[in-house]
Amino acid sequence: MPRKTLKQRQSENQEKGKKTISDTDNNRIRDIVENLIGNEDPDDLMQEIIEALTETESRPSSIGQYYTFFYNPKTPGIFYDEYPLVAITDIFSWGFRGINFHWEGIRQYTWDEINGELYKIRLEEIKDMRTIPYAKIKINN
Repeated sequence: MPRKTLKQRQSENQEKGKKTISDTDNNRIRDIVENLIGNEDPDDLMQEIIEALTETESRPSSIGQYYTFFYNPKTPGIFYDEYPLVAITDIFSWGFRGINFHWEGIRQYTWDEINGELYKIRLEEIKDMRTIPYAKIKINN
């Protein structure tokens, strides 16, 4: 039997009266998830995300917080995620380390390589954020 789409699962949960961690009035990105059709461009999705996530910070406020941002590494020839979705694990004077959910692993980010602000994601939004296919993996030339 084929796997059900996110919309089908959400519809079934609503019919049964079930709620998920992301089913709150405070979820700023729920509309993006509900309108996914499967062929969206990562650039367009990131634009929608940053329009919805108006709470920004120049530096992570604490370990355990979630952020997305624009990233451009200085190291040539490496693969990188231009729009990382990160859970902060360590904060340093040079930058921070965190779990990038698009890579499924720990990555390091330096302050100078982050373009603009960090867009803060609330706990009740992270489940939905992880379903949005906006990863943009590139090679730094």
